[in-house]
Amino acid sequence: MKTKRPTSPKGMYAFFHENPEAADKAVFGRESYPDRRGFLRGAGLATMGAMLGAAIPFHRSMPTGLIPTALADSELLKGKDGLVLLNDRPINAETPPHLLDSPFTSNEHFFVRNNGGVPANTNAKGWELTIDGLVDNPLKLSIDDLKNQFDVVKLALVIECAGNGRFFFSPPPGGNQWTYGAVGCAYFTGVRLRDVLNKAGVKKEAIYTANEGADPHLSGDPDRLPISRGLTIEKAMAEDVMIAFEMNDTEIPVLNGRPLRLVVSGWPGSCSQKWLTRIWLRDVVHDGPKMGGTSYRVPRYPVAPGQDVPLEDFEIIERLPVKSLITNPATKSDVSDKSVEVRGHAWSGDRTIKSVEVSIDFGASWMPADLAAPVNFGAWQNFKKTLTFPQAGYYEIWSRATDSEGASQPFDVGWNPKGYLNNAIHRVAVNVA
Repeated sequence: MKTKRPTSPKGMYAFFHENPEAADKAVFGRESYPDRRGFLRGAGLATMGAMLGAAIPFHRSMPTGLIPTALADSELLKGKDGLVLLNDRPINAETPPHLLDSPFTSNEHFFVRNNGGVPANTNAKGWELTIDGLVDNPLKLSIDDLKNQFDVVKLALVIECAGNGRFFFSPPPGGNQWTYGAVGCAYFTGVRLRDVLNKAGVKKEAIYTANEGADPHLSGDPDRLPISRGLTIEKAMAEDVMIAFEMNDTEIPVLNGRPLRLVVSGWPGSCSQKWLTRIWLRDVVHDGPKMGGTSYRVPRYPVAPGQDVPLEDFEIIERLPVKSLITNPATKSDVSDKSVEVRGHAWSGDRTIKSVEVSIDFGASWMPADLAAPVNFGAWQNFKKTLTFPQAGYYEIWSRATDSEGASQPFDVGWNPKGYLNNAIHRVAVNVA
């Protein structure tokens, strides 16, 4: 009987993981031999070559069940364009800075940060959000209830992983090796979390939210959550914290939390729970998965690279630091003229940006960039500056943002055990012809 590729949400990667020989035969027509090497021939070889866009000179050496990297990335990152896959279990992928050049981030260019699997069912119909715990009136709300019972708002909001920039720490901390692209600013449509909590009635004892989603634990254990973080009640009541059901005027991409997610701008992206199913209020700091230990925590004091820090000396990360990102020109670009328009974005936790400066002489001097106001609180701010280079050669364009409280980006950031909060100035290399 002919083996068919499954149509389940697991996709090609899971098919090859669970039954590599059947997947080989079904997808590529590749037969397996006792030495575990596949043998592509005829239509199977033509199929794989067509999918890759090139011939495969050493196809006889390919192991059974091997998915070419180019195909694996595209399968795992359906609906995304140009992202760099850092991990496939769970799926994590960052966006090269030049793909973030638009004033706001498109759905296909928004980074992906997952802690568990993707839920099998992500349909809006039948989705239910529970609000309970220390509330006067527990609620069960459908997405239609959210739309009909509360004011619907549309805000441009930044989401950034606290580990963005981890790659540049030395010694390297564990975790996804994000460079610059674990950040995005998109338009989200939904309702303010505070409106929903006010309808439920927040008891005076409540000090923290506990947020849960439908994403399954990687172990497959239905009783385990991959992540459940929370917010202080004060942050939960902020005007820019949303329960969102649309992203850029369309449904949220599955990898970004369809059909319902929290958006907590200015705090670690892990606070923006995806596939949101429950928010319960507590009279203690939430202790769900990824809230304890060293997860999303940094030492209370500066530490030396590689230094061991007692667990009791870690504190929860709340607001993220001031940061800027150059999106044009792309690093390692060849510049044919002696002038170029530098573009980028800047943001800073629960603050606004006061100024952005750029340098082409390794920070010896700085020039102010033109800085736009945020379209709303919680959005990043766009900047631009036309630079003229004095002669041909190698240059680095540096950007440095200063926020509304006077905090500026440093040249170098102190090390921490988990590689969080790297907000060093952004540097882009160009060769001027």
